[in-house]
Amino acid sequence: MKNIIPILFLLVLSACSTTKKIVDKPVIFNDERTELTLNYLKERYGLDQKEPTIVPKMIVLHWTAIPTFEKSFDAFHDSKLPNWRPDIETVSGLNVSAHFLVDRDGTIYRLLTETTMGRHVIGLNHCAIGVENVGGTSETPLTKEQLKSNIWLVKYLAEKYDIAYVIGHHEYTLFEGHELWLEKDKGYRTKKTDPGEEFMTKVRNATKEYKFKPLPKNSN
Repeated sequence: MKNIIPILFLLVLSACSTTKKIVDKPVIFNDERTELTLNYLKERYGLDQKEPTIVPKMIVLHWTAIPTFEKSFDAFHDSKLPNWRPDIETVSGLNVSAHFLVDRDGTIYRLLTETTMGRHVIGLNHCAIGVENVGGTSETPLTKEQLKSNIWLVKYLAEKYDIAYVIGHHEYTLFEGHELWLEKDKGYRTKKTDPGEEFMTKVRNATKEYKFKPLPKNSN
């Protein structure tokens, strides 16, 4: 029995060492991106801030619809929005970016510090941590490894912040009229399908212990 206890202890340490790690791979956040973010907060939400920070209240899960990590990262890297997003460039020149990007093998990359605003969801960027997943098309569906990493990441963030909601990008318009919704332009909406009902159901079932709030009913 005395010999078994040290072995068990080593097994526990070994299990702990396999805990998922977050790889820091920041996008550009220079003076230009800072200014664009502050302008976004002020013009879209009426928030006049000195720093481009947020107090996280929700986590929003996405997919990139881009097949590779490299191309997905490149889409978020620059400060200004590239020409391939004409649907939103008239609203702001700030480039899109989430806080995390999960590769198809489940590796989690942190692109932004969690309390810095990223542009990833209309109306809620001021309080939302965004998690993007590489792929999401019929050719590159989200993987089991990505699902596991999303579940782990939601739990990790819920332990650090006062997270009230975990939502899919396709559910964001349910918050119109909610106290967290700050978008001023009633005509500024984009239709989203990511990451899908099945993915969100699995994430919610695996994180029930955190008692996240149910989605609000759209008041509009």
